[in-house]
Amino acid sequence: MPQATWLQGQHVAILAEDLYEDLELWYPLLRVREAGGEAVVVGPSPGRTHTSKHGYPVEVDRLVGEVDPADFDAVIIPGGYAPDRMRRHPAMVALVRQAALNHKVVAAICHGGWMLASAEVIQGRNVTCFHAIKDDLIHAGARYRDEEVVVDGNIITSRQPSDLPAFCHAILTALAGARR
Repeated sequence: MPQATWLQGQHVAILAEDLYEDLELWYPLLRVREAGGEAVVVGPSPGRTHTSKHGYPVEVDRLVGEVDPADFDAVIIPGGYAPDRMRRHPAMVALVRQAALNHKVVAAICHGGWMLASAEVIQGRNVTCFHAIKDDLIHAGARYRDEEVVVDGNIITSRQPSDLPAFCHAILTALAGARR
C-alpha cells in the first residue's frame, strides 16, 4: 500500500490548549495527514485558536464536548504547558480516559503524561515523559522508563521534541497494525 494512503480511514484526535509545544502538536498532525489519516484538532472551545509556547497558532476543528471517543482510532496529547490546562477540562480528561479504556491508541509526549495521570489510565503501565513530571507519573502508579519511546499496549509515550521521530513512528505503526 502506498505510504500516502496507509492510514486512510483512520481518525486521530490531537488535543490542543494554550501553551502547547509547537513541534509536539504539528509534527504528529502532519505525519498522520501525510500517511493518509484524518487528524482533527480537538479543544475546549469551538472555533478558538490556541497559541503555542512560541506564539504559533492552531485552530480547533472540533469542540471536545461534541466528539465521541468511539469516532477516533487514536488520541495524541502534545506537551508544553498545555496538558496542565487540558486537565482542567473534565471533557478532555474523559476523552483520554474513554479512548484508553476502549483500547484506542493514546499517545502522550513530554508533559502530555499529566493527562494520562489525570485520566487515571497508567496504573501499572510502562511510560516515559519529560523528566520534570516523572514523579507525577510514578505517583499515579506508572513504571517510568527513560527511553525515547515506550509502548505499553495502547499507551505510547515519549520524553521530548527530539524523540518525535520515534514517537510518530510508534503511533503510525500502531495505527497501521490496528487496520489489519
